[in-house]
Amino acid sequence: MGRRFELVTVVLPWNGQAVFCRGELDGLPVFGWRGRPGAVPAGLCTRRQLRAEGLRPGGADPVALLVFGHRLPARSVEVCPLWRRETARPVRPMTAAKWAAHRAAMRARQLCRTCLAQVDHVVRGPLRQCSTCYQSDDATWSAA
Repeated sequence: MGRRFELVTVVLPWNGQAVFCRGELDGLPVFGWRGRPGAVPAGLCTRRQLRAEGLRPGGADPVALLVFGHRLPARSVEVCPLWRRETARPVRPMTAAKWAAHRAAMRARQLCRTCLAQVDHVVRGPLRQCSTCYQSDDATWSAA
């Protein structure tokens, strides 16, 4: 069975509100998943939640942690940092130079290392080969 956290009362330093949490880790309060006792109070977000709102942490340190379980047995418990929505800053817009660097990086990911052809999708696998080169190599390996 997974580790059980005891519910404790903690006073949040940024608003003075007393809330239930599941203890502390490295001096930060640990909250559980929403809908349960010790759930995350309003105003705290993960990095992905901030990004979905067009925000970023902006160099601020996390103020709390979120602990949640996975369905996959290999990743039974995950700990995720939480930031305050009030202190988050807007995401910086992409400049022309950043877009050019992004396009160059995507072109590099679409290049077959064997035939040096540019394909219309991201080339995956340890050899970074297009499907034609991969199939010809596969025939070579199976014939040997």
